[in-house]
Amino acid sequence: MLSAEDNALFTKVGPGTPCGELLRRYWMPVAAIKELTDEKPIKRVRIMGENLVLFRDGKGNLGLIPERCPHRHVSLFFGFCEDDGLRCPYHGWKFDVNGNCIEQPYERPNSPLMKQAKLRSYPVKQLAGLVFAYLGPDPAPLLPNWELLIRKDGTRTNVILPVHNNNWLQAQENSHDPTHTFWLHAKLFERALKKRPPEEAKKWAPDLAYFGRPIEGIDFELSREKTWTGIRKVRTYGGDRPEKEHGHPAIFPNILIAPQAKYLTIHFRVPIDDTHTAIYWVEFLRTEDGSIVDQKDEDISLDIMTHPLQPDGEYELHNFVYQDQMAWETQGAIADRTTELLGASDRGVVMYRDLLRQQIRKVQEGGEPDGVVRDPKLNEIIRFTYSQGQAQFAEELASAK
Repeated sequence: MLSAEDNALFTKVGPGTPCGELLRRYWMPVAAIKELTDEKPIKRVRIMGENLVLFRDGKGNLGLIPERCPHRHVSLFFGFCEDDGLRCPYHGWKFDVNGNCIEQPYERPNSPLMKQAKLRSYPVKQLAGLVFAYLGPDPAPLLPNWELLIRKDGTRTNVILPVHNNNWLQAQENSHDPTHTFWLHAKLFERALKKRPPEEAKKWAPDLAYFGRPIEGIDFELSREKTWTGIRKVRTYGGDRPEKEHGHPAIFPNILIAPQAKYLTIHFRVPIDDTHTAIYWVEFLRTEDGSIVDQKDEDISLDIMTHPLQPDGEYELHNFVYQDQMAWETQGAIADRTTELLGASDRGVVMYRDLLRQQIRKVQEGGEPDGVVRDPKLNEIIRFTYSQGQAQFAEELASAK
């Protein structure tokens, strides 16, 4: 268990909080580029307790600035996107993508208000169909070129999961918990599919067979590379198809790299505030022959999922996302770790908490946390190794039919 003080240390993410200051050292996705349309090139963004607006001006430049106009605090979300900036809907003050106030109708020329009205702007970059933002101190590090975001030998899909009504840590701790898959993603799934059409059971049969095998052993490896630090979890399966996985890494602080059937997927768990989490996926599907695909960001499809909670209080539980969301949300908005009972199977969670505490302390002491990338040579492409068993398992089952 944790003390109440440590639980707060790990879960509070607003400006000036220890964990918030740590997380602000990393680039975070805040939108899919397809969410900014020609009709509405503005999106509200709430991240780590800050209310912002992301917008695209008429020249295609992206900006991320505070939502409220400094004049009379009206929301800029309802403003006008023009060629050179975003104009407030109340009195017409206009701001460029760097936060500079460039027009103030009805004010004197050369008024000192122009400089006083400058808003803080956050760096943003577009990659793999997502818009990433950096909210930390200057100079900003490089946006990591995770291989699933830049590889050319396949295609990508963007997925935005439902807003999760729980603290970010509940989602990330799950990635260091290798035994939950047997009950949550096999047994509970099997029960849920009994209420679904038969074709769904056929679709998910390989996943049920894969995760339904008895787990006979688990192990964890703390990896410290030049471009990332993380924990790799390894399962040993028994049953008719025994296997020891190679494992796949959870990247510090809030990323998971996971094989999901035929896809390789990168998950980003982004704190909205202390009690809500946004989750973005990029799914990568490799071409069968390794051929190169010229997929532009505008060609990347976007799937936005709806919340699984039903009016009667039941959750839809017929996919992995909804199963995880039920587990994380029903722990409470912020899980009370002062009363939990941890066992031997939870040592990956304990390892992650120790790492989180260590990295918070490093930032508090003026250092730079692990996984901040500044060397362009190291950032050309950041590769990983992963288990391929799930995809192979599905292929074997299909060929056996």
